[in-house]
Amino acid sequence: MADDTIQAAGCVLWRRSPVDSALEICLVHRPKYDDWSHPKGKLKRGEEFLTGALREVEEETGYDAVPGAVLPTLRYAVDGRPKEVRYWAAEASDGRFAPNDEVDRVLWLSPTAARHRLTQPRDRDLVDALLDALRLA
Repeated sequence: MADDTIQAAGCVLWRRSPVDSALEICLVHRPKYDDWSHPKGKLKRGEEFLTGALREVEEETGYDAVPGAVLPTLRYAVDGRPKEVRYWAAEASDGRFAPNDEVDRVLWLSPTAARHRLTQPRDRDLVDALLDALRLA
């Protein structure tokens, strides 16, 4: 039997605030699900995980990203199928958000505010993993 796991990838996108240099995390709002999450999406056929993660960040947020530490992989079921989402820390570089078919809003929030805004509890652990990775860098 073939593995029918949905393969996806994303990033915990971060930057230093242009106002006070405080750490900010980018969250995306997906109107289809009315949720707040980290930018992520399904891989294209034959696509590497990191390539897909960076593509999804650009498609959903409008920002290019510089990948950093590998973050925990999340595994959960979607409509009865297993899903695996691999994540990286990624620093935002050039770009600007424009609403699109998948994402209508983005927010740049402090880690504490991001934890509270995220819809899925499993996504909150990624904020802590990012903070740990940045402390070790």
